[in-house]
Amino acid sequence: MSNTSANIDQLAINTIRVLAADMVQAANSGHPGAPMGCAPMAHVLFTRFINANPKNSSWLNRDRFVLSNGHACALQYILLHLMGYKLSMDDLKNFRQLGSKTPGHPESNDTDGIEVTTGPLGQGVSNAVGMAIAERHLAATFNKPGYQLVDNVVYAIAGDGCLQEGVASEAGSLAGHLQLGNLIVLYDSNGIQIDGSTKLGFTEDVLKRYEAYGWHTLSVADGDNDLEGLARAIELAKAERTRPTIIKIETTIGFGAANAGTHNVHGAPLGAQSLEAVKALFGFNPQEKFSVPAEVYQFYNERAAKGAELEKQWTELLAKYAQEYPEEHAEFVRRIEGRLPENWEQVLPRFTPSDKPEATRKLSEAVINAIAPLLPELVGGSADLTGSNLTRWKNAVDFQPESTCLGTYAGRYLRYGVREHGMAAISNGIAAYGANIPFASTFLNFISYAAGASRLSALSHLRVLYIMTHDSIGLGEDGPTHQPIETMAMLRATPKFLNFRPADGNEVSAAYLSALTHADCPSVLSLTRQNLPQLEGSSIEKATKGGYSLATYGANAAKPDLLIVGTGSETSIAVDSAKLLADKHGLTVKVVSMPCVELFNAQSDEYRHDVLTAGVPSISVEALSTFGWHKYVHHPIGIDTFGASGPYQQLYEHFGLTPETISKKALKVIEYYKSNAVPTLGLNL
Repeated sequence: MSNTSANIDQLAINTIRVLAADMVQAANSGHPGAPMGCAPMAHVLFTRFINANPKNSSWLNRDRFVLSNGHACALQYILLHLMGYKLSMDDLKNFRQLGSKTPGHPESNDTDGIEVTTGPLGQGVSNAVGMAIAERHLAATFNKPGYQLVDNVVYAIAGDGCLQEGVASEAGSLAGHLQLGNLIVLYDSNGIQIDGSTKLGFTEDVLKRYEAYGWHTLSVADGDNDLEGLARAIELAKAERTRPTIIKIETTIGFGAANAGTHNVHGAPLGAQSLEAVKALFGFNPQEKFSVPAEVYQFYNERAAKGAELEKQWTELLAKYAQEYPEEHAEFVRRIEGRLPENWEQVLPRFTPSDKPEATRKLSEAVINAIAPLLPELVGGSADLTGSNLTRWKNAVDFQPESTCLGTYAGRYLRYGVREHGMAAISNGIAAYGANIPFASTFLNFISYAAGASRLSALSHLRVLYIMTHDSIGLGEDGPTHQPIETMAMLRATPKFLNFRPADGNEVSAAYLSALTHADCPSVLSLTRQNLPQLEGSSIEKATKGGYSLATYGANAAKPDLLIVGTGSETSIAVDSAKLLADKHGLTVKVVSMPCVELFNAQSDEYRHDVLTAGVPSISVEALSTFGWHKYVHHPIGIDTFGASGPYQQLYEHFGLTPETISKKALKVIEYYKSNAVPTLGLNL
């Protein structure tokens, strides 16, 4: 390398370091240490390896970059700015301010060029595994001889904290098994975390652990200065196509600062005096802020221009592909654009009360078998519960390296093993990559294991389908360790999440229809183990509104005495309770089915008030926590303790979720409101 090139490299690296410190100082908040320490590896990666076009950050075949240690986001924002993404110097100056494009951790919906929302440690590197899976799958599906439409690399920078998190271990283990040679992780090993030295609690040999996972391992001893060593390591990683690679890079956190190499530089501004000293050390004017030399911009512009040329060549290749493989091209473009196939919803099963009772997990299996052939973008699997979740459709092929003789990369069914958290984080990566709709499955109770990632599905507006079975005490003998009580309340409290408890086959079909057509949010489909009847009055169209009037029992339909809201497996119990109250007590009872409160909340005031019938006393019935139901009914009936072990019919009796017990409580509610005003509920104020 020429001396001139070496000089511009060093100038650019020092510019990144100083600019990161300026950003944190101006915000009086943030993390300067990691950006200053990671500047060399990030500079080498972006200027020599990453293929992307800043003028079109959604180009499908771009290399993906994930900053897993998202607290170091000043580094990523600077790189995006230098490369020419839609991120101005004013945006850098507005770091961590309300409404800025440069929030305190990277958010994919806020900033051009950010692939995934990171910050909770371990999530980003797990998302990267999902992106690598998505790339391998699309390549195996669409590439033809002479047409490498999909051949990008997924890069991630991760720190000690990321690799301490269990989710990263789950994802890393699966990545090694799947032989994801398109994944390269740069491990920033600076020996420091918030509490101090990593020697306090992290002394394992990380590379040996990853070698045991089946990864290719490399190391760079001087990540502060050895740019050619960094480049050689990345070249070796790119050349390894049958194993993911982790490169341990030893760096000095806060390189150049007075407190470099200590935890004091991790999460606080350097301070004016120290910052001035850093600038002087690196040859910058100590009094000048947010300075980028023109030659640094030019250097990055040249790399960006190469990315634009690569996209141009790819677009030309795609046009030739269209001529030779028109059907594959049409399908490829449809998936990139995120359009569902026309009329796919017509295959959704429909049911009448004469159809036999079935568990909603079994009805879900029927839906999956109906739609999977029409939705080739639907990919996913179960956390070692395929036979219980019933998520594998007929003729499904497993996503596996061909060398295992267990499947192919063109396969769409993922065997996640007992890795719920990793499964959810990987699904986020698959969704973020594009052209795929991932699903993840386990028992509803164990989405709690995955909550760190499922929350990010919602925050990131990612269409991930969580197909959760064994959704209540109805799973029976496995007992309270497996019976979700508070789980649905947690999910319903999570913004931008659709949560379904379908009551019969029509509602299961409606849940899939809604989940697949809402492209900007995740969904949970909570499904029963026990059989449920097909309900009179249900339909796909009604259920897509989230809540609807199912039926009224009694003589005075225009003025019911009581309203019962049921969800999932308890809707049929609500119907039986209403019939009992009508037949035995001469009352008129309206039953509302509420498969998805979020969709119901989105309906007009007029619709919601019509369904909930203002002025009528109401109860809800759900074999879960009553938390949150007071918004919709006057007296919720449910379970506010943990469950119990036993046959599910006995459990429903034990917890008072039978028509006889419910009707007794209902009579008390009706009697109370004979002498008290009936509040209007369900308002969105």
